[in-house]
Amino acid sequence: MTPAPPRDDTRTLATVAHTAFFLLLGASVARFLLRHPGEPRTPWVIALSVTLALLYVLGPVLGAAPTRRRLLWLGLVVTTWVVLVVLAPSFAWCAVPLFFTSLRTLPPRAAIVLVALLTAFVVTAQMQLSKSFDPNLLLAPPAVAALATAVFVHMERQAQAQRALIDDLIRTRRELAATERREGTLAERQRLSMEIHDTLAQNLSSQQMLLQAADRTWDTDPATARAHVRTATGIAAHGLAEARRLVHDLAPSELADGAGLADALRALDAGPDIEVRFHLEGAPTPLPDRVQSALLRIAQGALANVREHSGARTAALTLSFLGDQVVLDIADDGHGFTEPRTDADGRGHGLPAMRARVRQLGGTLTIESTPGEGTVLSAAIPLEPAP
Repeated sequence: MTPAPPRDDTRTLATVAHTAFFLLLGASVARFLLRHPGEPRTPWVIALSVTLALLYVLGPVLGAAPTRRRLLWLGLVVTTWVVLVVLAPSFAWCAVPLFFTSLRTLPPRAAIVLVALLTAFVVTAQMQLSKSFDPNLLLAPPAVAALATAVFVHMERQAQAQRALIDDLIRTRRELAATERREGTLAERQRLSMEIHDTLAQNLSSQQMLLQAADRTWDTDPATARAHVRTATGIAAHGLAEARRLVHDLAPSELADGAGLADALRALDAGPDIEVRFHLEGAPTPLPDRVQSALLRIAQGALANVREHSGARTAALTLSFLGDQVVLDIADDGHGFTEPRTDADGRGHGLPAMRARVRQLGGTLTIESTPGEGTVLSAAIPLEPAP
């Protein structure tokens, strides 16, 4: 199960802060119009309020990264708000959402300095509204600023810790998968070495002993020599059967139990984010085992490249029987290569193995790619004419 993105909480907090800003701005405008109707500064207050709202709307468009445009935008927002508070101190409480905006935009130390300056400005504006000294106006703004800063810093640290944990989990999962592959490879090598030792090697050793004995007795006891040769022939037949069994065990498991190449290709996938479609063209004909194995491995390797490098959403496998040859096409709608690649080109992750498989069967491998329009890989293998 994939963990939730660590920035979800930060996005929720940003949404709440944006909503609170517009609510506080609207409430401040309404309060000013009710308390100070018809004053000369009213048009300026309304114009600055509209300007501040429009500037604030541009914030999410510029993103949260501290780019030059983002810093310029923050400077304009703070400057407009300061001028507005000078004209109407009741707009001072709009600073609370600005605290979060400053903390999300600036580095931690610079953000804390700006929050402290905004807090001091809020205290000064609120003291101007009061006719007498009020301790709440002196202590409440710093308390709110401290609480907002502490909450944001705590959430940022939690998000960073969660991102680090997810990175560690992904790295550990990859290392575990690599270790399991290595262990599986070693186990398979050990199994094959034991199989070869217990069957082929022992059979060859027995054949050697029997043929040597036959050679020693060929002139003195021809009947015994011929018996040794017949026994060696039987052991050779048994060894040949064992060799074929080992080769069959090394064939792709998808082709086991008589499964055809078309069914094996139809069952392939490239992950949950890529839709794979299979098409069959022409009248299917029986294919040699090595041809089926090679085409299946090529399809698996191509889909792995599609999953890891192309950024595609769909991939199409087309198996075509053209009489004298069989052709497998793998097409995707990814971003493609920066330049087309041909059969002679040795570059590409996993492509040398595909070319080697096709070359061993006397076929050709071609790749056509256009930036932004995907890639088409085609493997064509000639077939022997039917008797």
